[in-house]
Amino acid sequence: MNQDVLETAAQSVRARQRIRPFIYETPLVPSRVIGRQTSSTVLFKAENLQLTGSFKIRGAASKMTSLPRDQRVITASSGNHGIGAAHAASAIGQKLTVVLPEIVKPVKLARIRSYGVDVILHGAEAGLAERHAQRLAVEERLIYVSPYNDADIIAGQATIALELIEQAERIDNVFIAMGGGGLISGIGSVLKSFSPHTRVMGVSAANSAALAASMKAGRVVETEHLDTLAEAVAGGLDEDSLTLGLAMTVIDGVVTCTEAEIDAAMRDLLLDEHMLVEGAAALALAGFRQVAGKCVGQTNVIVLCGGNVDGAAVLSKLVTG
Repeated sequence: MNQDVLETAAQSVRARQRIRPFIYETPLVPSRVIGRQTSSTVLFKAENLQLTGSFKIRGAASKMTSLPRDQRVITASSGNHGIGAAHAASAIGQKLTVVLPEIVKPVKLARIRSYGVDVILHGAEAGLAERHAQRLAVEERLIYVSPYNDADIIAGQATIALELIEQAERIDNVFIAMGGGGLISGIGSVLKSFSPHTRVMGVSAANSAALAASMKAGRVVETEHLDTLAEAVAGGLDEDSLTLGLAMTVIDGVVTCTEAEIDAAMRDLLLDEHMLVEGAAALALAGFRQVAGKCVGQTNVIVLCGGNVDGAAVLSKLVTG
């Protein structure tokens, strides 16, 4: 077993103890309809029901609780990590600045500001916001916290897998949306350490597929980033990415989905499963839908990574669309 994978799994066990006061242990919910449609067992890991509406609170709390409380911290986010970091900083009294892209969803921006942290809007996509935060960290001598490229962040996200192992007798496949790689490399490290038979399936949005392209190239590569319903996973990777090596080790397959497939999955989750989720969560289901024929009779977990979406806008789109 790869040593980095084993160390990540061990760190996740330690992180779980630190973050217990800050998170919910989210339920593993059986599908109402989709499992029957696909002749398989489908279970939803409902991080859309997490305290801050997203799994990101896990990594944020893991990192923030490992830092000196008298240090000023800066981070970057497309929204959900910012919410998680702001919540954790507020709870422990940490001074925090969050840099967000100018396209951040208003519902996420309002949530971050509600915690009283400093907010900076910069750049047209998450990667530009990250680079701006990194520059400010150097110029103003702040501690920079990456939303994904950090061992403590990855360990926090990996606690999802520790819960899954306790909640399910067997998991044949787990489908996870791929962004910067913190979520999938963390979950994958724990599963490969404690449940090696489980296949880890990464799901990439065709309009922003930096991790998938980098895995194929074996190195960090620049990709074009177009608008996507799964904006929470949009953006590139750091040159010194910790997640790329882990992802290449633990991911068994990658599925790439179109915007139409993501949109259809959001509708299915709302209308069939009564789950209101954001595009990045629906992306994981869209990936399962593509390969469901190969998963007949198996137990499949879909990680619903977040639910921070404007419900009124989603309902309006369903009515008019």
